[in-house]
Amino acid sequence: MRPTSVTFTIGLIFGYLSLRLLLTSMFSVELVSDSVTYEKNRLRAYKVHTGTFLFGNSSQKNNSAVNPPNSTRILCWIMTGPRNLESRTKHVKQTWGKHCHHILYMSSVKTDFPTVELNVSEGRENLYWKTIRALQYIHQHHQDKANWFLKADDDTFVVIENLQYILSKLDPEKPLYLGRRFKPFISQGYMSGGAGYVLSKEALKRFVKGFQTGQCTHFSTIEDMALGKCMETMKVEPVDTRDVKGRQTFHAFPLDHYIIRQLPRPRPWYMIYDYYVPNEGPNCCSDFIVSFHYIYPVQQYVLEYFTYHLRPYGYLHRFRPEEIVEENNKTNKGG
Repeated sequence: MRPTSVTFTIGLIFGYLSLRLLLTSMFSVELVSDSVTYEKNRLRAYKVHTGTFLFGNSSQKNNSAVNPPNSTRILCWIMTGPRNLESRTKHVKQTWGKHCHHILYMSSVKTDFPTVELNVSEGRENLYWKTIRALQYIHQHHQDKANWFLKADDDTFVVIENLQYILSKLDPEKPLYLGRRFKPFISQGYMSGGAGYVLSKEALKRFVKGFQTGQCTHFSTIEDMALGKCMETMKVEPVDTRDVKGRQTFHAFPLDHYIIRQLPRPRPWYMIYDYYVPNEGPNCCSDFIVSFHYIYPVQQYVLEYFTYHLRPYGYLHRFRPEEIVEENNKTNKGG
């Protein structure tokens, strides 16, 4: 082999190894940086809390001692319509809907499904009217059946037990509002309609009062943004639902939109509205995920199986948020 050929081959190998090392370093630095930043921000917030409060923002108090997860009552109401009952809504009813403490299916007509007939026409332009009428109906007929009220679409999948866990740390008698927080249009942000959002009992009362007094109006056909404006007007506080590692729990799209690790890039179109800096890759999503949107019938059953039946033998849960906060509390006391 000629000396020039040997030199070329060695150079090629060296170049390949250098490029691989550079790309590996980029991913490592990015992941470590994101992890450290999120951890610092979250632990700084928890210093103002007592006990093991793991979700929400700094003005909320830990209520876990008086509200264990299994005592947190959730009324789920599903936004649907006559055309979707067989193709979508019945699959919600047969999967995660069974885990709600009480569930209502809101439509424009009454059926034996059963659905609640609201005085509103179908169509995207009427989604906010349907939401207004649904919340007024719940306030009038069902407000004492639960202390939290979850709105979800008929193509949303929800893990109710994880939502219970988050809500168990919060006080339903305070004006609180939870979900996937978006940032444009409203100063304090608003919650994605597709990912599902939750109102405390006090938030529900304030929403209804807002329309009774004229403080809130039907000023837009964009349902989630318009509701967010009413929440801000009525001084309902948005809650940060990320976990202690800064990972999201509510998701406006299916998992495959978030879970794939990407090279550094501008935010994709489906993350442009996110209030918090999104994290792509395996560290995107909490172990205690609450919801995914655009989940159609087959995926509803797949997620139901993965959530409630699939168990790796001998697996110990990697994510124990109480232990993280307990260790942080010990460190603070020691300091």
